[in-house]
Amino acid sequence: MEIIQLFEQLAEKKALTPELREEIIHIYGERGRKALQAIDEQRIKKYRDFFVVVGASDEYVVDDDFCTCRDFIFRKGRCWHELAVRIASAIGSFDEIDLWYQDTWTAEDPPDKQYLS
Repeated sequence: MEIIQLFEQLAEKKALTPELREEIIHIYGERGRKALQAIDEQRIKKYRDFFVVVGASDEYVVDDDFCTCRDFIFRKGRCWHELAVRIASAIGSFDEIDLWYQDTWTAEDPPDKQYLS
């Protein structure tokens, strides 16, 4: 299955069927597994301004085709956080939070703290 077809089916069915889960893992491998696990564990949050994925060690801001994680920055490509948001958006499986995520930032704990040192 092509990636475009996969996301068309996800948007149409609004569900992660066993067949679609298998196809995600087939196409994306370990990144697909991690993305599905984050969705299953309800770790995708949609704020007014950004999506946020709660990872193993931090929260990562995902905006369109960008993520604040090191994997995305260093590899210059898709990470599992961005994939999880894309899948969750297609099926409508995320926690919607009626706040601006940027309002939660503080000088001591900015979202990009790992890149400031």
